[in-house]
Amino acid sequence: MSKVVVLTGAGGVLCSTLAKALAKQGHRIAVLDLNLEAAVAVADAITNVGGTAIGVQANVLEKASLEEAKLEVNSKLGKVSILVNGAGGNHPLGTTSNPYLKLEDLQNTTEGFKTFFDLDSDGIQFTFNLNFIGTLLPTQVFAKDMVGEKGCSILNISSMNAFTPLTKIPAYSGAKAAVSNFTQWLAVHFSKVGVRVNALAPGFFLTDQNRALLTTENGDLTDRGNTIIAQTPMGRFGEVDDLISTTLYLCDEASSFVTGVVIPIDGGFSAFSGV
Repeated sequence: MSKVVVLTGAGGVLCSTLAKALAKQGHRIAVLDLNLEAAVAVADAITNVGGTAIGVQANVLEKASLEEAKLEVNSKLGKVSILVNGAGGNHPLGTTSNPYLKLEDLQNTTEGFKTFFDLDSDGIQFTFNLNFIGTLLPTQVFAKDMVGEKGCSILNISSMNAFTPLTKIPAYSGAKAAVSNFTQWLAVHFSKVGVRVNALAPGFFLTDQNRALLTTENGDLTDRGNTIIAQTPMGRFGEVDDLISTTLYLCDEASSFVTGVVIPIDGGFSAFSGV
């Protein structure tokens, strides 16, 4: 049955792929992104192959913006049944330069070098807000359509960072842990009104956000990239299509008794002890 699906952050690589996959199932897709041009491009790609989609500008950190987006979605597509909270990301001001603190780091005056003590609270707050508040606010707005209806679900995007924090990125790891916790809390809270809430926890996928961190200009792996592959039992980075089947399952009635789960899609990274 065709449903209205809203995806935030859907102008990016990962969620645009999920939008197109859900459109192939016959759903009507609202592609939300802060960048309207990117959102419209994804929507056009869907409609050009016979799907139904609209591109809508929305700021996941501004409730008024989301309310305006909901009015447009409702008027053009109908009531929302599925929400994918895909907006998220990291900020360099919440990232340390080295994975471990060493005594000599405290004397390092190189421009841009950051120890834990140099982390900027604004960068940390930006990261937390984008990932957690950027999940909470869209849920407050769009889940109002779902309460008391049948076949409705919310899919959050957490990270395998939420299970075991990565070095260097405490803000992002903490924010995604909050998303996982919120997923479980909301699943319980909405359990009596017919709305299921689950999350994906992707491992390492090469995106525009992390490509420079994991690969060099000629495509070779950086030291961090090599470390990741060595710690991933399946020996590769994730590909965007690896997220599709789990997304379709969690958004479908095939998973009607599944709520409050956070599913790692990480090639075994979170299961590997390192030995």
